[in-house]
Amino acid sequence: EVQLVESGGGSVQAGGSLRLSCAASGLTFSDYYCMAWFRQGPGKEREGVALISREGITTYADSVKGRFTISRDNAKNTLYLQMDSLKPEDTDMYYCAARGGDLCYFSAFSKGRLYWGEGTLVSISS
Repeated sequence: EVQLVESGGGSVQAGGSLRLSCAASGLTFSDYYCMAWFRQGPGKEREGVALISREGITTYADSVKGRFTISRDNAKNTLYLQMDSLKPEDTDMYYCAARGGDLCYFSAFSKGRLYWGEGTLVSISS
């Protein structure tokens, strides 16, 4: 059974930092070309935050560029998201996702061989 388990969410003040982790089991992490972080709040559409290919190529949403850093440790089967200079508008549930195959962009996570975590809540106060 494939599982993606996020951790590291919490409540911090604006300007603070959090580091999210996503531990994967039941799959060979390095085989998954594309790993990503998405976020979604109540009544909002799911938004791609950051993604990273097997080779380490990264892509960020404009809203987080320069503040968030995605990384992956294939040996530990773990994905990370370092979030700095947090803003109240970053408040959301954050989800980890893995996509098989050779497509690595946000909209590719709407189809194909996909796995999603249950999410971790990030709350930023002003």
